[in-house]
Amino acid sequence: MLVRVARFWAVANRVSPGTSVVDSHFALYSILPLTVGALRKCPLVVHFQGPWAGESTAAGHGLASVKAKQLVERLVYRRAAEIVTLSAAFRRLLVERYGISPWHIHVIPPGVDLTHFKPGDWAMARQGLNLPCDAWIAVVVRRLVSRMGVDVLLRAWAQLRPRSVSPILLVVGTGPERARLEALTTELGIEDTVRFLGSLGDEALVDCYRAADISIVPSLALEGFGLVVLEALASGTPVVGTDAGGLPEVLAGLDKGLIVRAGDRDALARRLLGAIDGSEPLPGPAACRSHAERFTWSEAAHRNLAVYERAVRPRHRSRLRVVYLDHCARLSGGELAMLRLLPALSEVDAHVILAEDGPLAAQLTQAGISVEVLPMAEAARGMHRDRLRVGHFPAHTAVAAATHAIRLRSRLAHLRPDLVHTNSLKAALYGGVASRAAGIPAIWHIRDRVEEDYLPRPAVSLIRLLARHIPSAVVANSRSTLATLHLPAGQGTVVPSPIGPYLTCASPRAPHRPLQVGMVGRIAPWKGQHIFVDAFSRAFPNGPEQATIIGSPMFGTDEETYEKALHRQINDHGLEARIKLVGFRHDVAAELDRLDVLVHASIIPEPFGQVVVEGMSAGLAVVAAGDGGPAEIVTHGVDGLLYPPGDACALTTALGRLAGDGNLRQALGSAARKRAEEFRPQRVAEEVTEVYREVLRQA
Repeated sequence: MLVRVARFWAVANRVSPGTSVVDSHFALYSILPLTVGALRKCPLVVHFQGPWAGESTAAGHGLASVKAKQLVERLVYRRAAEIVTLSAAFRRLLVERYGISPWHIHVIPPGVDLTHFKPGDWAMARQGLNLPCDAWIAVVVRRLVSRMGVDVLLRAWAQLRPRSVSPILLVVGTGPERARLEALTTELGIEDTVRFLGSLGDEALVDCYRAADISIVPSLALEGFGLVVLEALASGTPVVGTDAGGLPEVLAGLDKGLIVRAGDRDALARRLLGAIDGSEPLPGPAACRSHAERFTWSEAAHRNLAVYERAVRPRHRSRLRVVYLDHCARLSGGELAMLRLLPALSEVDAHVILAEDGPLAAQLTQAGISVEVLPMAEAARGMHRDRLRVGHFPAHTAVAAATHAIRLRSRLAHLRPDLVHTNSLKAALYGGVASRAAGIPAIWHIRDRVEEDYLPRPAVSLIRLLARHIPSAVVANSRSTLATLHLPAGQGTVVPSPIGPYLTCASPRAPHRPLQVGMVGRIAPWKGQHIFVDAFSRAFPNGPEQATIIGSPMFGTDEETYEKALHRQINDHGLEARIKLVGFRHDVAAELDRLDVLVHASIIPEPFGQVVVEGMSAGLAVVAAGDGGPAEIVTHGVDGLLYPPGDACALTTALGRLAGDGNLRQALGSAARKRAEEFRPQRVAEEVTEVYREVLRQA
């Protein structure tokens, strides 16, 4: 190894005259030329192919070896002017594990050789590999090390044996795990259905893809992109992969149903069985090839050249650098609003710092948004608002919050964004303090009502006081929300939450079907699902009408207890066959598409009411509690109906009116769709960007 490093140093010194930029693809071979060689003054671009030290840790290498590799990586990466990585997942790893600034990381997917990897004669490929034509064949092309998850695949494969189709698994690749994996096939009794082919040449590899019904990528961790995915797709072969690393970024654009949870052998087995029996069909060869054609080397080369230009001739940046803060990583209303807004901010380089890991982090990564997790102790992050009492604020919670604010201040000082934008009340408090300490203007985005019907009195007083002094600007999601802050006249800006663009494509409702009424949102007492159940039971005590409650508890045992009470309430009315609680659903558009009427039933004023706009966007007749944000969104009798919050009798009347008048439902739905156009992400992004410009003008 030392000889190799020395040779790289010597050659680098020899070719250094006239060099404009250095591009390092492996830290070890770059360390000497960049620190003591002739290239040390040249601009450096790093292609981050993966965490060398992290892979060594996963392989069980010694601590001294891992530490040495970490040192080499850090010395090289922190010397770089720009860094290129293949996926947003690896960008996050660079930010969190190596402390690299996201402003200098460029996600550039690789290309695939579309002339070499292409569809071919399926029967001839099987004949060349001595494979039966009537078998269901899968291929896995991996280096045989533990993090590739081939052992998980073998355990999932063992669950396919009872099927009528004869499955054969081709394992292509070599590595230190091969002997153990072969022994595992014997232990599982599947040695007759698994073939280890070892390392193959390019032609034989293409034949494996062409011969297979499916390619499987079962990685457990540290998967930077997954070039084998593109190779298989370019050959016309569908791929099932895990959610490890960059794999979801490659597959989601083709079919999200191709992604299973990493390490979950049962989920993988179910997905494979669905492919075999047709219950979860795979994309066809044409769709696979078309998706692969999006990844060309010419596009990758063009984007890499732009990075070289940027490293050699740094330009004055034209985009704002904004850090967004949120204490929560669950897909609640405010978090969904941020997820929809950020991709539409064309003038902003966005970086999100979350206080916990969770679904929001994964969704942001898949959307191409830079994200990192700076963990906050549960004592502070998970503290419920009801525990805020004068003289009874837990000391350990205060210490945890202060510690996090200090760490965040240090991180912000390193990132040096133009602005900090907080996305939740808790983030406003600790983020406002941290950004003020770092000397960076902060914008509070208030999405909750600051009133005593929602927060304890001490919290209300504190937030109202700080709102006057900590942020450089306050944005609220409705006039109703802004009014609860009691700011001086003229302070604060109202910017509505954006809707998802996918919600504007609902299909026409089928005629002559039973009326479908529904609610969408978190299961919580103040959301009023019990009011909805009561009103539905009064409006439709008998008949074919059906109701669906979509959502789940998100915050604490109180909401879980409330969900159980809803089940009892439905059973008491004898409506368990006609009112269904279906839990959380990712595909909101599909759920709305099944409805005729959407009900919003919050018993205290809703700060905004995203679900109201979503229902309007889907062309539904919306019935909403007439206070707070929904009263600003819906014009009664024009694009929806309003009723007094908590009034089950009034809601009953509204439901009965809509059930008996299909023309009214259609008219309200048509007007609602036009009204919802005002909440498209691009329009909201323009308003937010104008707030940013105003803050910077006054800074």
